[in-house]
Amino acid sequence: MKLPKIHSVIIFLFLLITIFSFMKYSQDRNASLRLELFSSNVEQSVNFYSKILNFSIVGDSISQSYQQVINGSVILGIGPDVKLPVDHFLKLKESDSRRGIGVEIVLEVDNVLSIYQRVKGSGYPIRTKLQERPWGLTDFRLIDPDGYYIRVTSRKD
Repeated sequence: MKLPKIHSVIIFLFLLITIFSFMKYSQDRNASLRLELFSSNVEQSVNFYSKILNFSIVGDSISQSYQQVINGSVILGIGPDVKLPVDHFLKLKESDSRRGIGVEIVLEVDNVLSIYQRVKGSGYPIRTKLQERPWGLTDFRLIDPDGYYIRVTSRKD
């Protein structure tokens, strides 16, 4: 049985609407990530991420109260640790000496060798030199000015 042309068009449009609705729904459910780093010196941290790791500074100048830096889809918000309430979970206690314990910030990049050479050329201390790992990726590690542990790694093909 052959459907009239108008019915075929209606069915086609219905299918298109259904497909696009599904695509929009699935895209809306994707997450993004912004890390908030609390710093003892916002300007020093922003300079590290912008000058050493090539992040872009959002805005015209560095804000001491809160500054975003961006590299690709990675967004870091850097704020002063002194503004954290005394009872805040992330507030360092006198006996604490390192930030971000239990967290490794991993930056996946297209050209890890280029970034390694940039960091090395800057004179910034590298914690673990560039090396190929048993799992097939190449990376190096460093500690930011506030003690956050960072691994810069190649992408998995």
